[in-house]
Amino acid sequence: MTTPDASVYLASLSPRRQELLQQIGVSYELLPVNVDETPADDESAEDYVQRLALAKARAGWSSLAGKKRLPVLGADTVVFANGALMGKPRDRQQANAMLQALSGSTHEVLTAVALAFERSLVRLNISRVTFRTLSLSECEAYWDTGEPADKAGAYAIQGLGAAFITHLEGSYSGVMGLPLFETAELLQESGIRLLNPA
Repeated sequence: MTTPDASVYLASLSPRRQELLQQIGVSYELLPVNVDETPADDESAEDYVQRLALAKARAGWSSLAGKKRLPVLGADTVVFANGALMGKPRDRQQANAMLQALSGSTHEVLTAVALAFERSLVRLNISRVTFRTLSLSECEAYWDTGEPADKAGAYAIQGLGAAFITHLEGSYSGVMGLPLFETAELLQESGIRLLNPA
């Protein structure tokens, strides 16, 4: 969605993030950016997602020459399980390995959201998600749906992957990719009012 009355740029092409902004009534314009997502040596999951969210927001802000100066919203999501970061799977084999690692256990989903304008702000949301035990054939069948291919940890809580989840502690929207509580906080700090009275 691109609207003439946009109040923020979204430095992402994620349909989930667009849907979540629409859910809280925020008008936006898409501003895709490219940043290096390679983790630094010995970088914690918390530091990694916050650094990337900030990098995306700042890259968008620095690209605004000739455009209307609106705050730029960036976000990044990773799954953290068994001491390892899980981003989007490269292929079926890696997706199966990720899902088998999550099977029958609890993992963390970390989503950072950042806003760049005259200054840069960032918030971090950490949720804990518990999976039931998954068979390899289920993982294979899930890959064949196409859903896991562009999702951190190879699953979507808002899609078919919801059937794997026995417990969620934290933010549903954060696991989707944009924690709305933290996003609303940042927008309000930048002067963007939400839930304006008529």
